[in-house]
Amino acid sequence: MMLTKAGEYAVRCMLYLAAQVPDQVIRRQEITRAMEIPNPFMAKIAQQLARAGLIQIVQGARGGYRLLGDPSAVTLLAVIEAVEGEIFLNECLARPGACRRSPSCRVHNVWKTAREALRGVLGGVTLTQLVVGEHNCAASFCDADPRTVPSLSPSTGKQKPPKQ
Repeated sequence: MMLTKAGEYAVRCMLYLAAQVPDQVIRRQEITRAMEIPNPFMAKIAQQLARAGLIQIVQGARGGYRLLGDPSAVTLLAVIEAVEGEIFLNECLARPGACRRSPSCRVHNVWKTAREALRGVLGGVTLTQLVVGEHNCAASFCDADPRTVPSLSPSTGKQKPPKQ
């Protein structure tokens, strides 16, 4: 199992938006350039994120994307599942009636426990925590040059300018 490129790009996009001034509309080209997301992917991902209620797509000359809500309330799980769908490790978890062996299967509870643990970890990490750097795993989702990505001040939660 591996996160798809769409899932990774969705996380990059959301991290970038979370690091901006609240309610600011960010042009698609700025996000794709800073976060190294192919332009065709960005349009598809944005549609999925918008359907999930995580971003707003603003049309027009001053259009782009705007993060909806507080980044401290948006979890990594919400972002990933908006693009990838609900996380399941096995068909018996996704469709309980699909396997007649589930009640006696010795592995079923392992799949269930692993799924719950993964969802718990991803659901316990917010965009703000990643942007501020409270979790070491932030770097694995952001391959962009850190000098081009704004960050939030850990003490105030306000945007700091990119490093020069």
